Amino acid sequence: MSFILALDQGTSSSRAAVVDIQGNIRAVAQRELPQIYPQSGWVEQDPETIWSSQLAAIRAVMEQAQIQARDIAAIGIANQRETTIVWDRATGQPIFNALVWQDRRTAPLCDLLKSQGHEPLVQQKTGLIFDPYFSASKIRWLLDHIEGARARARQGQLCFGTVDTWLLWKLTDGQRHITDVSNASRTLLFNIHTLDWDQELLALFDIPRSMMPEVASCSGWCATSGAPLPGVPICGIAGDQQAALFGQRCLWPGMVKNTYGTGCFLLMQTGETPVRSSHRLLTTVAWRSNGRVQYALEGSVFTGGSAVQWLRDGLGIIGSSAEVEALAGSVRDSGGVFFVPALTGMGAPYWDPGARGLIAGLTRATTRAHIARATLEAIAFQVTDVLSAMQADAQMTIQDLRVDGGASANRLLMQMQADLLGVPVVRADVTESTLLGAAYLAGLGCGCWSGAEDLNALRHGGPRNQDAASLVFTPSIGAAERASRLARWREAVQRSLR
Repeated sequence: MSFILALDQGTSSSRAAVVDIQGNIRAVAQRELPQIYPQSGWVEQDPETIWSSQLAAIRAVMEQAQIQARDIAAIGIANQRETTIVWDRATGQPIFNALVWQDRRTAPLCDLLKSQGHEPLVQQKTGLIFDPYFSASKIRWLLDHIEGARARARQGQLCFGTVDTWLLWKLTDGQRHITDVSNASRTLLFNIHTLDWDQELLALFDIPRSMMPEVASCSGWCATSGAPLPGVPICGIAGDQQAALFGQRCLWPGMVKNTYGTGCFLLMQTGETPVRSSHRLLTTVAWRSNGRVQYALEGSVFTGGSAVQWLRDGLGIIGSSAEVEALAGSVRDSGGVFFVPALTGMGAPYWDPGARGLIAGLTRATTRAHIARATLEAIAFQVTDVLSAMQADAQMTIQDLRVDGGASANRLLMQMQADLLGVPVVRADVTESTLLGAAYLAGLGCGCWSGAEDLNALRHGGPRNQDAASLVFTPSIGAAERASRLARWREAVQRSLR
């Protein structure tokens, strides 16, 4: 039993990897996962398709690696967070499609509860804010809109779970109803101080406690798989962003990772005491292992790589997203152009859903190359703003920024990021941070590795960035120029706010 099976059930695909005890990724398999859009702002998935796509990825990766269940020491699970599934405890049948984390149908309920003055209590207990993003309002919607659901829930007949819980239910043939502290902390129903479901919050959303799963640690035995992988222990669970933080080995307070995707997800590990944000960042559980809980601050940039997609699809100034680096690199600077990509409002630390995008500083000399460069700079500026807020909240100074995600392959963007932060940007040499995080948690949980020192000693083989010579990007501008650029960016942001 010398391998870890790591699962990453994401929004658009289900993935699986086989990792050996040296930390090498031996094989990766992926299966696409369709989304359902019943109407504007509604996003759903079929829970059975979530499971079947994950099971297909498991079978494919085991075939690639030529291993069987008896060769697997443990399973680790990472998953899309907040996505909400409710099913019948006796039959295992979902009562409705999964409501995906992107789904906004419950915005009126969140607005109502906020207007009634409940948000300070919720923020103090959960570290979160009222938003349809989180699971609680989604559960409430299902109980209110699916015929007979509320009565069945009160009789103890229904189970709630985020995707990790659903996968565990399926892997254990319906024997275990479990989540972990990191996923629980994203529901708006979990008290991050007591580390338990909060009865006052359950009452606020009118959700019976009987629906809620048992809460386990992120690392350590929590279940044994049934028929799909008979006898294999499940020893690691974490939400995908927390798993990526662990996979980047941000194991000590003050360490930060950023995933550059459609948006950007930044997490700072803050240690064993939750840090309450004054910038409306999220306070969340990072993980619990060996009885110790680590917390994190989280901030999101709404428009990251999607700004580049807009250059392609909206303005038509590039033919593919991959072209943006060469185009932006064809000019020395942005020529005084600033792009504020508030295409869906502005997130932390501005929090203005009514903000609108703008391009400022245009002259007759402006070309599409200047706009492309300003777009990459905008991503780096937004990340810098969130990290500045994190450092102020945590009263910690970061030493570097660890990065992953598709856009981290853009060398020009990574250099811009280092320049604006004034600290090195360290790009993961192995691109699979989330899968590695799930594997590390499971490996620690089953005893393959004993602690942080073992993880840091792993040599990490597997899918690597092609440009291995440029994994660390160091600042190339001085403090005065950095301050000037940030001041001009923030002036442009103020013009975009409502």
